[in-house]
Amino acid sequence: MTHNGASFGTGTARLTDIAAQAGVSEATVSRVLNGKPGVSAATRQAVLTALDLMGYERPQRLRQRSNGLIGLVTPELDNPIFPAFAQAIEKALTQHGYTPLLCTRLPGGAAEDEFTELLVERGVSGIIFVSGLHADTTANQDRYTRLLGQGVPLVLLNGHSGDVQAPFISPDDWAAARLAVQHLVDLGHERIGLAVGPARFVPVIRKIEGYRRAMSQLLGTTEVDELISHSLFSVEGGQAAAGVLLERGCTGIVCASDLMALGAIRACRDRGLSVPGDVSVVGFDDSPLIAFTDPPLTTVRQPVQSMVTAAVHTLLEAIAGTPGQHSELIFQPEFIVRGSTGSGPKIVR
Repeated sequence: MTHNGASFGTGTARLTDIAAQAGVSEATVSRVLNGKPGVSAATRQAVLTALDLMGYERPQRLRQRSNGLIGLVTPELDNPIFPAFAQAIEKALTQHGYTPLLCTRLPGGAAEDEFTELLVERGVSGIIFVSGLHADTTANQDRYTRLLGQGVPLVLLNGHSGDVQAPFISPDDWAAARLAVQHLVDLGHERIGLAVGPARFVPVIRKIEGYRRAMSQLLGTTEVDELISHSLFSVEGGQAAAGVLLERGCTGIVCASDLMALGAIRACRDRGLSVPGDVSVVGFDDSPLIAFTDPPLTTVRQPVQSMVTAAVHTLLEAIAGTPGQHSELIFQPEFIVRGSTGSGPKIVR
């Protein structure tokens, strides 16, 4: 039995494994690999999917010719939510026959504008920006208008500017903050703090608005300035922000990212406080592995898959010459209760 292509290698064992994975006969696998007729499209796809899942390269002649390149610009990949977005976007683009080019902004590395210039020089069909300068209210948004003027289709995730006529895709940050506050209020907490990133970012501004509204409506607390602590979107940032909130008597802490929440838990433990015994902590993102922390983190899940599906669909429509609405699509987050939240202090009245 032959299966042309040295890159696939030889050995019947592999045919057997692929056949088992795809649920077809070895003869069928051989026909697909050799490009022979007489195999249904569905069966052929099942064999190719089995190859992909098992980590084998597809024989050259079976690889789809790329429809073109699409740039994907993300922040540093230290925060697991960004690789999660990147992987989902790359997978969706590949399924539509496009080749993604991943550009990661690193502190001290290439700036977003340098990457953009490089991508345009390479003749990309479009660019997806995740949490880029479009999320920074102090950044000049003309850079995106200029790109659109050059005919480069764009989709911008997690940020918004009314000055840019492009599609934006975001989670509902207002709802995310409200869900977290509501959960802590239901558990009996009244002194609830908010640990967030720098005040210039759109998602931060929105979470603060959602938090203020929830604290006012649910607890009648209107003076919350001292309960909001800004720091960096990192474990160390969360630790610093939570330290301030703990000193101000908070028993519940809502964090703007899962990494900040891990820092908040560290801040509690540094002070001899237990989570959730003494202090409850809520994260945001539900990034990979966060269910396995100690304690497993209660968090607000970013709807990554539905956001990515919409982003890729919108971009491909623009590439095809039928641009969608130049507005913002907002996706509802989901509250995930795990082990980092518990009953608030027993108040004797």
